[in-house]
Amino acid sequence: MKLRDIASLVNGEVTGPPEADNLEITGVSGISSAREGDITFLSSERYRKYLPACTASCILVRKPIEGLRMAQLMVSNPQLAFAKLLGHFYIEPVKPLGISEHAIVSDKAIIGKDVSIFPFSYISDNVSVGNGTIIYPHVFIGQDTVIGEDCVIHSNVTLREKVKIGSRVIVHPGSVIGSDGFGYVFDEGKHHKIPQVGGVIVEDDVEIGSNVSIDRATTGNTTIGAGTKIDNLVQIAHNVTIGRNSLIIAQVGIAGSTEIGDYVTLGGQVGIVDHVRIESGTMIGAQSGVAGNLIKGIYSGSPVMPHRDWLKAQAVFARLPELHKKIRELEEKIKELERRDQPA
Repeated sequence: MKLRDIASLVNGEVTGPPEADNLEITGVSGISSAREGDITFLSSERYRKYLPACTASCILVRKPIEGLRMAQLMVSNPQLAFAKLLGHFYIEPVKPLGISEHAIVSDKAIIGKDVSIFPFSYISDNVSVGNGTIIYPHVFIGQDTVIGEDCVIHSNVTLREKVKIGSRVIVHPGSVIGSDGFGYVFDEGKHHKIPQVGGVIVEDDVEIGSNVSIDRATTGNTTIGAGTKIDNLVQIAHNVTIGRNSLIIAQVGIAGSTEIGDYVTLGGQVGIVDHVRIESGTMIGAQSGVAGNLIKGIYSGSPVMPHRDWLKAQAVFARLPELHKKIRELEEKIKELERRDQPA
């Protein structure tokens, strides 16, 4: 593919020798592994150290870099342009395959145009599948579930009854959406199950990693806002609401009825208790424990605290053995002074 065509694709401007427009680009690669014929990208100044040894034919940059031998393609966001080119070079458009004869699809299901349903999937009564959606093998879709257009539901996913999936949603293998919320009432020595009769709503452009559990609501809906991305091994309990364009990193656990705003980032292994409200724009560091409402800010630690305070606390924590030793020494000196002050 000619560099001038790539520039048109990513809305960029070619800089370099006059013949740069005609460069033939055959691949896309990271800056440390790119070879002749590849296009790579520079997203941060810290990666400049790789430039002297890089033999790529072209590099995506925000601003021209003086003294660089390779062609440069200026774009507003090099990493985004790189992502677009990866999709263009390496991801082939899926051709609709229709419904496999080895899939079980209810006569009462509504299947849109250009849908692919692979073998051994099970589609229950009153399910609706939108145009262009792909359902891979061994997927279970429960009664009254709705899936929008251009979704990708990977193998071994379970979408239980009354789940609503928007358009362009990706669900990776092994995830379960609509499992029962963990709700019980203790009486006379036993835990009595509270029926979970609500649903789950996953809005447009959400991506859900592998082995994620999103519980159905007790009543009402558990809701995942448009554009939110959820990493692997995340647990989202009943009646949780997550806003738009949030990032939920691996092994996060969110307890029931928690409200999370828009553009919130939860680092890996964050734990959040039930009925907590987290304001939009908040960032919470990995392995933090949240036990109360949080206003917009950056937090870390368990229990969670403002990130700057946590950094100071960590600095003190690292010195605790030394401080403990000094305290013991001071205690001994005080005792010695007290002995000296006592009358003979």
